[in-house]
Amino acid sequence: MSEWSRQERFQAILSGEQADRPIVSGWRHFIDREQNADDLAETTIAFTKQYDWDWVKINPRATYLAEAWGNEYDFGHYRAVFPRQLTTVVPAASNLWQLEVKKATQSVPLSEQLEAVAKIRRGLPDTPLIQTVFSPLTVLLFIVGRSAYVYPTVFGIEQPVTLDSLFKEHRAAAHHALHAISLTLADYVQELKRAGSDGLFYAVTGTAHPGMFDESLFNEFSRPYDSIVLDAASYGKNVLHTCGTHAHPERFNDYPVDGISWDTKAEGNPGLEAAVTATKVGGVDHALFAVSDVTQIQQQASAALNQMKDQPFILAPNCAIPLSVTDEALVSLKKSVFEGENHV
Repeated sequence: MSEWSRQERFQAILSGEQADRPIVSGWRHFIDREQNADDLAETTIAFTKQYDWDWVKINPRATYLAEAWGNEYDFGHYRAVFPRQLTTVVPAASNLWQLEVKKATQSVPLSEQLEAVAKIRRGLPDTPLIQTVFSPLTVLLFIVGRSAYVYPTVFGIEQPVTLDSLFKEHRAAAHHALHAISLTLADYVQELKRAGSDGLFYAVTGTAHPGMFDESLFNEFSRPYDSIVLDAASYGKNVLHTCGTHAHPERFNDYPVDGISWDTKAEGNPGLEAAVTATKVGGVDHALFAVSDVTQIQQQASAALNQMKDQPFILAPNCAIPLSVTDEALVSLKKSVFEGENHV
């Protein structure tokens, strides 16, 4: 093949094959431009063109899936990338029985994202796009106002429903809610295909951390519902992201995903030598972008590319790039795939 297109590289690498070179992308929130489809699409298109990313992880606001069931947020006040939560439709675990399956095209928050994806596709007709979708377990935690990470993220909910109440005292209700959420997300994922998405960036957030869910609880409350959503996304190339420390990327070797993203620099996590079967995505500490440590970004990128030079690989930050990122830092990440003898 004399000239590889973006789609050809993306499809080959996530099929476990090598292309003419590794591919690279970065993603971040634009918290002042994520409240409607037009702003999100325009910002995503501009950001992609500015750095000429090889592919796009669409980065909608963190709360959009929880909004589908009626949660309300104050978008005038953020803590990091999380707007202040004003209400939850599940103030007590017994309310879990009230969660119902939604149709994506009849849900304002989901329809808004479908519109954004369609606009991004029109603006970037040749660039691979994957939409961020959280796991049903993550969405449930967001709905009830609990952190889906081992560190605090929920802004506005001071006394959320306890995990014991959700998953022990009201176990059956939790399964009901997760089933409703997973069927909703499966419908949404099918609509994403029609809107122009090439797959999913499927985030299980911090739920694989043993401080959140041990393996037994994860297998009960995440795996069956992940399967429903990922089965619906089988048309595309899907990258799973397991977030934070002690993220157990090897736990997902039997998931039907094409790429695996985790924080290779975080406590309790393996580096790029991890025994995972999907194409590895990452290699650069996202925290370096907060302080614009260009030297370390370049060094980590070069080390990752050298380590993975004989394997299909996607160079990327290990998680979302912090809001304080500089242009210089992003340019250095993009340039890294063209420096040195990193081509196949």
